[in-house]
Amino acid sequence: MAVDYLVIVVYLAGMLAMGWWGMRRARSKSEFLVAGRRLGPAMYSGTMAAIVLGGASTIGGVGLGYQYGLSGAWMVFTIGLGLLALSVFFSARIARLKVYTVSEMLDLRYGGRAGVISGVVMWAYTLMLAVTSTIAYATIFDVLFDMNRTLAIVLGGSIVVAYSTLGGMWSITLTDMVQFVVKTIGVLLLLLPIAVVKAGGFSEMKAQLPTEYFDPLGIGGETIFTYVLIYTFGMLIGQDIWQRVFTARSDTTAKWGGTVAGTYCLAYALAGAVIGTAAKVLYPKLGSPDDAFATIVKEELPVGVRGLVLAAALAAVMSTSSGALIACATVANNDIWSRLRGMVKAPAEGADEHDEVKGNRAFILIMGLAVICTAIAIDNVVEALTVAYNLLVGGLLVPILGGLVWKRGTVYGALASVVVGGLAVIALMATYGILANEPVYYGLLASLAAYLAVSFATPATDAAVLAAWRERLAGRAPEPESELASEPAATPR
Repeated sequence: MAVDYLVIVVYLAGMLAMGWWGMRRARSKSEFLVAGRRLGPAMYSGTMAAIVLGGASTIGGVGLGYQYGLSGAWMVFTIGLGLLALSVFFSARIARLKVYTVSEMLDLRYGGRAGVISGVVMWAYTLMLAVTSTIAYATIFDVLFDMNRTLAIVLGGSIVVAYSTLGGMWSITLTDMVQFVVKTIGVLLLLLPIAVVKAGGFSEMKAQLPTEYFDPLGIGGETIFTYVLIYTFGMLIGQDIWQRVFTARSDTTAKWGGTVAGTYCLAYALAGAVIGTAAKVLYPKLGSPDDAFATIVKEELPVGVRGLVLAAALAAVMSTSSGALIACATVANNDIWSRLRGMVKAPAEGADEHDEVKGNRAFILIMGLAVICTAIAIDNVVEALTVAYNLLVGGLLVPILGGLVWKRGTVYGALASVVVGGLAVIALMATYGILANEPVYYGLLASLAAYLAVSFATPATDAAVLAAWRERLAGRAPEPESELASEPAATPR
């Protein structure tokens, strides 16, 4: 295992080094939170694919393949579909808004007063998303070093918090690009073919397993529908995803770069399901489907390759964890703390960009510590992830998409939608159970009903607000002065 250990140690050291390098670039709020809005197609595509394909998509995707066969690809497949829908239909408009958070978009569209409440819901979602990613470190470090769960979470989480705090989005972008490459080599180019060969090829896999393992709909229609509702729609509105859209240097980059990333996700989904199916042939009696990834890596891969594939799993977890962490900190600072202090959208008078960077850096550190402590206290990853997406979709899907496509929606309708949908989801999870489908189904319907009823019952949004909104959507609004000042001569590609 010495070679495998060396591969992992070099990888982790590289992540910290990139965090240090990113610190030297992140000298303004725009640079720190959205990489100066300057990413070209290659970096944008790689980093977007990296953030949406985390530990759940890698370890969980292989586990679903082990349990259900090829239809286990549906969870990750719906993530890819959501990213494709976001990129094709909405990302260009989102990128032109030149904001930092989803709540700022809601304030622009509805004329203010929606930010704090929507910010609280979005903060809860991003916090739980970061927690679930951080918990996954325990699985990987247990395979690598037979490490105690708490120590594994502290070690993995501390590395992510360190490079995220140092350089913000620049550090995360650089590390995500490396993680994308490592993930592609480790999972798609190495583990996938090796797993299929070790299982005797597809003909042997079909001979050894029941026919339903090769049924595209074997996982069940209701499960697929729930995945679409939670993950496809969740991709459309999550702060962690939108914050990456904000990094694109143009609306064209956001549209086509995101389309490439979404297509990559579809291939990754199928690869995970095939690897899990191969693991079922090799190890038919594992205690848990989620053990399939670690088992096939540990038992079937040669020295060195094993380290690279485990680094790929670590990369998947780190990319999602860091993206969720900076999103959580951005929402906490810009949408909740600043607004509660009366700062709304702009920094306080006399504050400079350096102060803005220091403030956001402090919030990443604080949120990072909160994420690590919460991850240690929570055992069930699936339940934590389900809570996160139920709150996101049930509370925020309707007012966000409604604001983008329906001009009659009002600020009171948006507020009612967030409150009614969020409370309905929480109450239904308490009644039916966290893993039940009913909370997100009925919570979303309640949110939609409140949005429509209250919007029709209240005066339409002021014409001046809608005119300003249309100017921003068209990209005709002036660039914020701080972002113009931070624009360098060269742009990363």
